[in-house]
Amino acid sequence: MSLFDLTGKIALITGSSRGIGRAIALRMAEHGARVVISSRKAEACAAVVAEIEAAHGPGRAIAIPASISAKAELEHLVAETERRLGPVDVLVCNAASNPYYGPLADITDAQFKKILDNNVLSNHWLIRLCAPGMIARRDGAIVIVSSIGALKGSPVIGAYNVSKAADLQLARNYAVEYGPHNVRVNCLCPGLIRTDFARALWEDPEMLAATTATAPLRRIGEPDEIAGAAVFLASPAGRFVTGQALVIDGGVTIAR
Repeated sequence: MSLFDLTGKIALITGSSRGIGRAIALRMAEHGARVVISSRKAEACAAVVAEIEAAHGPGRAIAIPASISAKAELEHLVAETERRLGPVDVLVCNAASNPYYGPLADITDAQFKKILDNNVLSNHWLIRLCAPGMIARRDGAIVIVSSIGALKGSPVIGAYNVSKAADLQLARNYAVEYGPHNVRVNCLCPGLIRTDFARALWEDPEMLAATTATAPLRRIGEPDEIAGAAVFLASPAGRFVTGQALVIDGGVTIAR
């Protein structure tokens, strides 16, 4: 058996209709998992399901739209996954929001609350919904997509970085709580990746130049370059890894 084999596993991935989430879903399906594609828009989810089924055959993916801002929709997401496919073996909390770009001192309470609710509280909800089944089976992997921003300050996405730093601690705490039940909880910390979500950063010439100038690889990342790390953390290859933050940023942090 391959160390990265996910055959028979059910993987629920939020924000998986595009960007990093979509890349993770495609790669997990490639490694044998049956995947749940979820984001707010049903049509976008269905397109990824069709892509996976074209590559791997029918029944390898389903679409269940949900908004991470609505607890009832996340409850339905998990319940419907269990009804149609079975209990969740791998949870990837990838969906996030950042409605504000500017100094942290100028953010409104409503904007800050939305960021914290969607980027931290929603992950907490999903983990609590999926973990009981994992605990009962004594097997499970939870991956939270945090950010390199969790490890440093920013003049323009400070509130987002605060939420992503909270995700690191969420993973550490749940790793301690669920570790005795053989359930692993980890974070991925991508650097600047060429996604629609990060477009405001990589389309800014000064920001892009500052990021790439000192990076050992001298470029930003692509969504598929994050997917392999998610597969690793979900697979037998990562079975002794928990409570960790895996940085994937092209070497930016080591060069500063």
